[in-house]
Amino acid sequence: MAKTQFKSVDAYITSQPKPVQPVLEQVRSTIRKAVPAAEEMISYGIPTYKLHGRPVLYFGAWSEHYSLYPSDDRLAATFKDELAPYEVEKGTIRFPFSGRVPVKLIQGIAKFRAREVVEHEEAKAARRRNG
Repeated sequence: MAKTQFKSVDAYITSQPKPVQPVLEQVRSTIRKAVPAAEEMISYGIPTYKLHGRPVLYFGAWSEHYSLYPSDDRLAATFKDELAPYEVEKGTIRFPFSGRVPVKLIQGIAKFRAREVVEHEEAKAARRRNG
């Protein structure tokens, strides 16, 4: 993946090789449907979805796979069985371009991460009120 500063997710996807663009569009669409309130932007040079100013999910294209970020131990444990066929390490989930896009899994991950962000924001607001 080239170190280019993209202005939009559209620009990011169209900069990728033609055969992988439909895959990336499907990943994008899946995340947007799962977390419709998330703001779509480019951050760290890749597509990013944020709620309350906090990142929910990022995705990036590589030569043989696309990745979702971040993945933590809690997420990996929650989706352990579904993630078994994929490479998961150091906060990254890798999906091969050669396979089908696991739409239900990506939806679940996006919703899980959105709940984590909302819970974090609610806890922060409660601490401000109480403290």
